[in-house]
Amino acid sequence: MLLASCGTAWAKGPATVSGRQAEALDRGLVVVPVNGGGGNLVSWRLLGDDPSGTAFAVYRDGRRITAAPLTAATSFVDRGGAAGSRYSVRTVSGSRTGPAGETVAVQASGFLTIPLDRPADRTAQDGSVYSYEANDASVGDLDGDGRYEIVVKWYPSIAKDNAFAGFTGNTLFDAYTLDGRRLWRIDMGPNIRSGAHYTQFMVFDFDGDGRAELVAKTADGTIDGAGRVIGDRRADWAERGGDAASTDRTGSTELPDGRRVAQLTGRILKGPEFLTVFDGRTGRALATAPYAPPRHPDTPNPSGDQLKALWGDSYGNRSERYLAGVAYLDGKRPSIVMGRGYYGRSTVAAWDYRGGKLVKRWLFDSAAPGNERFGGQGNHQLSVADVDGDGRDEIVYGSMAIDDDGKGLWSSGLRHGDTMHLSDLDPTRPGLEKWGVHEEVSRNGGIGAAMLDARTGEVLWSTKADKDTGRGLAADIDPRYPGAEAWASNTPDLYDARGKSIGRHPRQTNFAIWWDGDLSRELLDGARIYKWDWQKQESVPLLDPTGVVSNNGTKANPSLSADILGDWREELIVRTADSSALRIYLTPYPTEVRLPTLMHDPVYRLGVAWQNTAYNQPPHASYFLGTGMAPRGR
Repeated sequence: MLLASCGTAWAKGPATVSGRQAEALDRGLVVVPVNGGGGNLVSWRLLGDDPSGTAFAVYRDGRRITAAPLTAATSFVDRGGAAGSRYSVRTVSGSRTGPAGETVAVQASGFLTIPLDRPADRTAQDGSVYSYEANDASVGDLDGDGRYEIVVKWYPSIAKDNAFAGFTGNTLFDAYTLDGRRLWRIDMGPNIRSGAHYTQFMVFDFDGDGRAELVAKTADGTIDGAGRVIGDRRADWAERGGDAASTDRTGSTELPDGRRVAQLTGRILKGPEFLTVFDGRTGRALATAPYAPPRHPDTPNPSGDQLKALWGDSYGNRSERYLAGVAYLDGKRPSIVMGRGYYGRSTVAAWDYRGGKLVKRWLFDSAAPGNERFGGQGNHQLSVADVDGDGRDEIVYGSMAIDDDGKGLWSSGLRHGDTMHLSDLDPTRPGLEKWGVHEEVSRNGGIGAAMLDARTGEVLWSTKADKDTGRGLAADIDPRYPGAEAWASNTPDLYDARGKSIGRHPRQTNFAIWWDGDLSRELLDGARIYKWDWQKQESVPLLDPTGVVSNNGTKANPSLSADILGDWREELIVRTADSSALRIYLTPYPTEVRLPTLMHDPVYRLGVAWQNTAYNQPPHASYFLGTGMAPRGR
């Protein structure tokens, strides 16, 4: 075992943090060799519901090694520790210590290994043989024991973007414990196409029983973790044949004599669609409802002309793009958020899973009368936060926001984009800000990237572009300036939170991670972590692991980056090159910063939930977390 189990599969029930349902987590204790050698770094969680001033004691091999209670950072450098030492941590109150927690060994390699059960090769409907690689991942406490489990999406080698024809193979989901035990496998079946925009999956405790569920769009032939089939086992809704001249719809193949023949398109534009909640312990389907909105309100088998009238094209490039998230729409309990479309028509449905029933709360549709200004404003991802300060979450869907009641809140008119970041990026002004990049510059006044007031959608400042701006990032990487710095691919400049150019920006523009011991954020590009040297204006490598790879081509994102173990710093989860395992890299750097686990921050935890959605983006906190931040320790 890689980590000691702290309990069997019984649910402790959810915690409550700042009035919201939250995960009842254990201490997440981990130990690695300290950076530079000379002992071990012991690291554990401060919980969001811990009493203020909670103190700790560290034990090595059953003996207490911290004389005075630790009231600062929830990490400790044990200079006398050895590779074979074992550690535990307890709370301290006066002369009394709390109960013993889990006992863990030193992870000498600096990472945990989660062996994966790679699926065997399969054959698609057109006869092509495909293999699998591990792709995006998410976490949740599936069995209620206070420890996270990992849900992994298996990606077929013939997966495709919506714009391309062809069969794509079945998407699979596995759940694993941190000890490497596989809990279940779900097969999405032949009627759910595979690609970055098709299957977004949410792992969260939606019914408040202390155990997380998995939610995803399903169809005829989906097989749950107990082997039961949803819908019609024999149904195959994939298109076949078509007009060879319509290459954007069907694709075509050139024969040796020069003739072109239509390919089997593989597109799935007909048939029933469902939303399913799966049990986190077993993968068994718990509840299924018709997906909202459907491709067409009047028929499950719309024609190409009907699709084009509703969504803007006849071949599913727009109607088959999905987003997903989690939002506390009542301010207390989580709801499921499922989106469909964002290039033109944008639709978002909110669902509640309570008492074993899946009930639609509301449906927002940019095509509804009065919502015209919300059309074409969606992104390749979403974010969720209480942007208007009423205690209830809103959904920021790119260049627009939807209020907690399902009504449009604002639309900036900046249109579609590939990247956005939502947090208190500028702590010198009230509320949250949203930094994003934009693609349709010919239709938005030539704006390539912009900083917005997240409450109103007001453009605070922007930068120009004459073509699609594909990348952008916001993170505090320069301690000389208050707030987060922002940059994008449309300009070489690095900007402070108010839009002042302060030099050139880093080459890395994909992800960010809190990794070393200070409050500034580090740069995550693929599987490598860098520190921005603001004096030399260059990126300095901190972690360059071998034998692992990132996901999704040029998007180069990890399987997951999140604070799932140890103190408030984030872990890096990436797959091995052969997809035989996941590795969870743990920070080896000491810190003096004391913060509650980021997983008990409302914006951050929801960001981890939606991180797998379409074009993955890093999570951000609900507050400014960076150099010069206001104290938040408990």
